[in-house]
Amino acid sequence: MNINLTLFAQMITFAVFVGFCMKYVWPPIVNALAERKAKIAEGLAAAERGHQEQALGEQRALELMKEAKASAAEIVGQAQKRATDIVEEAKSDARTEGDRLLAAARAEIEQETNRAREELRERVSTLAVAAAEKILQKEINVDAHKSIVDSFAKQL
Repeated sequence: MNINLTLFAQMITFAVFVGFCMKYVWPPIVNALAERKAKIAEGLAAAERGHQEQALGEQRALELMKEAKASAAEIVGQAQKRATDIVEEAKSDARTEGDRLLAAARAEIEQETNRAREELRERVSTLAVAAAEKILQKEINVDAHKSIVDSFAKQL
């Protein structure tokens, strides 16, 4: 064999091998590489979306925390206002009750004073009648002279 013929046969064999590889071997490799590239791109996109969603979630969580703190502060403020209102209401009720008890005590004192005055008037009239009897040395009829005794008691 001639070197030229060998070289020419090797070139034909290599061309057939390259053609075979281009037709049967190369497309599955290119498809596998394309699929891998698509999966990597999809994974990177998913990771980017995950980072964005995480950032949005953190932002939403911060907003919710702010809203919760504001709501809690509002509830605490309302509770303090209600507590103040209850204390003021209790003070008002206590003042009203104290005024009522004071008025009742004053009325009772007035009644006791009036009773004591009436009792004192009766005693004074009895003493006056007794003194008049001794002075006149005769008995005075209380029923007959009631108007005189009453006028005397009122003057005292």
